[in-house]
Amino acid sequence: MTSKFSPGSTAYAKDGRSYTVEVIDGGTVYCTASNGVETEFPESALLTESEWGTRSDGRRDVSYTRLKQARAYSAIPEKIEKAAAEQLLSKAERISPSLLDFVAFTTAKQVLTENRDEEQIADLSIVKCRQLFDESKPEVRACLLAHVLGTRAEMLISALKLGDNLMRAMLEKGMAAHETSFEDFLDRPRR
Repeated sequence: MTSKFSPGSTAYAKDGRSYTVEVIDGGTVYCTASNGVETEFPESALLTESEWGTRSDGRRDVSYTRLKQARAYSAIPEKIEKAAAEQLLSKAERISPSLLDFVAFTTAKQVLTENRDEEQIADLSIVKCRQLFDESKPEVRACLLAHVLGTRAEMLISALKLGDNLMRAMLEKGMAAHETSFEDFLDRPRR
């Protein structure tokens, strides 16, 4: 079977990253990225330059798999108990129903910005960002919430025992810095 790629040609992954084709062997394309990292793809997962150019919008797709592998979702900067983190997340969701959606979306935006993929922010799906957020460990989610609020997760957890009014005040104080972006977020279509 003849390949649509030849050694030395450029191949594009569905997320828009380009690779130089090195070898094609049995439906597998071995490539090198611009930074020298070698990788392989099934031929069906790559596009030629002409196929990439004829895409309807010419934009890269957001890779939620890459977002999930980002440091924000894999590192737990603080030692907190799983049960306490779950309790914090539950209370935050009850007090401010859109807050965790906002945290998930904001985290995805930060990851894209760190990876210099800012052009993909407009294509982010709130639903997919939240799904990615919900799939991570409760401890990670609690730390991400605390990060957006500009505090430490253990401080939020210690406030759990003091009641809803204090928690509401802490959430409102933390969100004051995000007032405009939170309003814009609430106006964004949920897709």
